[in-house]
Amino acid sequence: MHEPLNHPKMLAGLIFAVEEAEGRPGTLMATLPFGGMTLLEYQARLLFGAGAEQVLVAVGKMTPALLAAVNRAAKRHPRIEIVRSAEEAAEKIAPGAQVLVMADGLVTTDPVMDKMATASGEALLVTDDPASPAAIERLDMRDSWAGVARITVEQLAQIAQMPEDYDFQSALLRVAAQSGAEHVPLTAGWLKSGHAVERSVEGLAARNTGVLAALTERRTDWADRWVFTRAARIALPELVGRNVPGWSLSIAGGAIAALALVLTAMRWPGAGTVAALVGTATLATGAAMAVLRGEDKRARLLEWAIFALFALIALLIGWGEFAATASTTPPVLALVAMAAQLLVERAPSRPKRWWSSPSAHLLILTPFALAGFATIGLAAVAIYSFATLAAAVEGAREKA
Repeated sequence: MHEPLNHPKMLAGLIFAVEEAEGRPGTLMATLPFGGMTLLEYQARLLFGAGAEQVLVAVGKMTPALLAAVNRAAKRHPRIEIVRSAEEAAEKIAPGAQVLVMADGLVTTDPVMDKMATASGEALLVTDDPASPAAIERLDMRDSWAGVARITVEQLAQIAQMPEDYDFQSALLRVAAQSGAEHVPLTAGWLKSGHAVERSVEGLAARNTGVLAALTERRTDWADRWVFTRAARIALPELVGRNVPGWSLSIAGGAIAALALVLTAMRWPGAGTVAALVGTATLATGAAMAVLRGEDKRARLLEWAIFALFALIALLIGWGEFAATASTTPPVLALVAMAAQLLVERAPSRPKRWWSSPSAHLLILTPFALAGFATIGLAAVAIYSFATLAAAVEGAREKA
């Protein structure tokens, strides 16, 4: 067994996996399928993504499905363990640590967990709507608990002193409420993105769609929001439902991107840019699936692959135009567009909806390439990326 980390500001996670699913005797809610994995694995991914250094799973009874889910989660995050009581949980977490708690059957998203992870002191996520699918248990006349809490390890130790027949989750909630924990209201946006407690396979399937839709909206520029996000939103639930492995999308996107580069190099820029759009949609969907499964590094690589695809397409078109006209203007425009967009991608400023992106450049470049005016298309994306860079620099200067 792992020893607790000895870090004064450590953040640990606690997942409850006790209750049975509706209509599934002997099956725990935590082991129901969700997002191409089990709900427990998804919850563990959220906790580690929010900064938890270790995650404990509080269980009432051990089932083969639960053990298998914990073992799969441990392959990606070794510091995940099973506990059977508050006393055992308190012993495994370092003194002074904060504990981020997720209710049994809770479905939520990264922004919710990030908010609770950065709360100052003890905090309870609450809703003032007792009929909300997120409402679990009444705290007072106004608020109900909405499934996430931030407590101290000392409060876990208090629960350990209670009688043996106590309900671990309810006792934890009461101790946190009596300590004067801050009430963090559940926002309409979090509720819309799928935050709720679900106890059935059908309910989880419905929440799955909402969470997947929220994941596809990570990229906020106009091209992704109105084109590529919509494509990913349609494809992702089907892919996840069929348990399509994430690497298959990476390979498919890479193959289509390679085809786009070959077509462009053969002086068919129109066909090349169309293929590049398809490749971008595939890579963007793969990135969203990677985020869902906690593979943030692969998601970032896929997003950089989209940039690389745009850059190579622009350079190949510029070279092709140079070979056809002997003018150095097209390759220079391609280099300007690529360099400016690279700086935009690395800018610390928060992106605006109108800002350029690799996918936006490909959308703009494609009609010009199809119409035989590739140089004008390169000029358009060069001006667009340069204008975005100027806005990003100005935004960074104002922040400073």
